[in-house]
Amino acid sequence: MKYAWIAQHRQSHSIATCCRVLGVSRSGFYAWRQRGPSARAQADEALTARIRTLHHQTREAYGSRKMQAALRQDGVAVGKHRVARLRREAGIVTRRRRRFLIPGRAKRQQWMAPNRLNRDFSAAAPDRVWVGDITFIGLPNRWLYLAVLVDLYARRVVGWSMSKRINQPLIMNALDMAIQRRQPEPGLIHHSDQGALYSGHAYRDYLARRQITPSMSRKGNCWDNAVAESFFSTLKNELIWGRRFESPSQAKSAIFDYIEVFYNRQRLHQSLNYQTPENYERKLATNP
Repeated sequence: MKYAWIAQHRQSHSIATCCRVLGVSRSGFYAWRQRGPSARAQADEALTARIRTLHHQTREAYGSRKMQAALRQDGVAVGKHRVARLRREAGIVTRRRRRFLIPGRAKRQQWMAPNRLNRDFSAAAPDRVWVGDITFIGLPNRWLYLAVLVDLYARRVVGWSMSKRINQPLIMNALDMAIQRRQPEPGLIHHSDQGALYSGHAYRDYLARRQITPSMSRKGNCWDNAVAESFFSTLKNELIWGRRFESPSQAKSAIFDYIEVFYNRQRLHQSLNYQTPENYERKLATNP
């Protein structure tokens, strides 16, 4: 490693100086150069290329632990410290987090449902608990609003809707998609914040007709709906940040691809023991 460092920095520092500082001989350094890269160095180079390929395939979303899990699923046995070292040496980093503005809260509604989850974000089976929320994506001179419903069992996005307006059809369409896809049994819990759309008469009646039980976070407490908040943070961190969408149709296409192709079917989730939501549900179906 010392010789490799000297070779890397010999343009900015003399070889004699580097050898003296690192406590190695110049003759040893020149002999090392003639031998060529070691088997370990060659293996590191091949592994770095594989890591770089996976980094782009996973949309620059994985850190060292998740990258190690992905490599092992591909049959590459490697330790997390080696993965971290090679990523660091190659300058491979995940997309940086960025803070986003929080939309202004509506005035307190007269009606609110009790918080039936109390921050217990587990579910024994699919379609026992869905959590919902709304976020916004910035476009030139406008916003695009996204409503989602996430199933707590496998963290799968079961329903979603996008619109240039934040209104009742936005969340109704997401709920309709989830119901049509999943056909939940009566008693499903629907958890959200106390926003005006979720607490309004129209949405409450819609839930009641389908025998879905409403649940709501405490006022202004994002931790009470942490799974939905986490999904939006992941979406913005892995897809939205650093990217400019020129039109609503371009943004909708990218978000559709992220949710349906990548997030639900390809992205490894640490909370699911490094499985995808689709695989996690499939294992339950084959091993009830």
